Amino acid sequence: MSQKILAIDDSPDIHQLLRVRLKNLDVRLESALNANEALKMVDESRPDLILLDVCMPDVSGFDLCKTIKSRPDSSNIPIIFLTVASEVKQKVMGFEVGAVDYIEKPFEPEELTARVRAALRSKRYFDMLSQRAMLDGLTGLWNRAHFDQRILEEVAASLRYDRPLSLVMVDVDRFKSLNDNHGHPFGDEVLQSVGDVLLRSARTSDTACRYGGEEFTIILRETDLEGARIFAERLRQQIQELVFKHKGQLVTVSASFGISNNALCRNPCEFNKAWLIDSADRALYRAKETGRNRVVIADAE
Repeated sequence: MSQKILAIDDSPDIHQLLRVRLKNLDVRLESALNANEALKMVDESRPDLILLDVCMPDVSGFDLCKTIKSRPDSSNIPIIFLTVASEVKQKVMGFEVGAVDYIEKPFEPEELTARVRAALRSKRYFDMLSQRAMLDGLTGLWNRAHFDQRILEEVAASLRYDRPLSLVMVDVDRFKSLNDNHGHPFGDEVLQSVGDVLLRSARTSDTACRYGGEEFTIILRETDLEGARIFAERLRQQIQELVFKHKGQLVTVSASFGISNNALCRNPCEFNKAWLIDSADRALYRAKETGRNRVVIADAE
């Protein structure tokens, strides 16, 4: 898949020049002419590299770089500054606010290509290592560390753009008894199968994670309560239909679900990662206390 580059410059001529100079690279080049447009595109398209002009009309490139680096969902995007200046002091300032490189205007075609290629290669390696460290070895789902990072990003985006965000928490019912009665390898098989159900059902925009032990989470981006309920009910039915064999015995399992959504938070100032997790967790607790194998929606607060 082609990597994405976002060029941020107030000059349409620079964007056209970049398209010509980078046409031989296997990249998708997107353009933004001002800071507001750029920040929106950073959030929506998540580029692999940003080429940022130092002298912007509405806000300086240095300030825009600091804003991008301060956000959890964009802090790891490498930024190369584009500038006509060659003063050491300005270059040092750029590195201090988070840039990885400088390219002076007018561009030398070979230098531009080489620096962009090097930055993209480093980003690809970084992403590969990060992804490997964020996967749960048993189920292939994202792990708790990735969940903690992703939920921060999605809560921030939900607040920024006033869009719905749901969290589903899942717990395999009576899992300790499954381990005690059939052994831990059987328990692992159950967790793997439940993980497969989540992987098959989740959209590309969703984030399915193993939260810990027999507990799972799914972050549903731009999903309201009814959409989350339908999704969770479908998962519940699919897990209930799983059939396992152990020493000639057929074994079935079930799971309980707790759902929360930002619309349930009556005071938007209180909506954050902790609120969303806590409310979904309390809904999950009620699902288990009231009979298990059911979906419960959190109370409005």
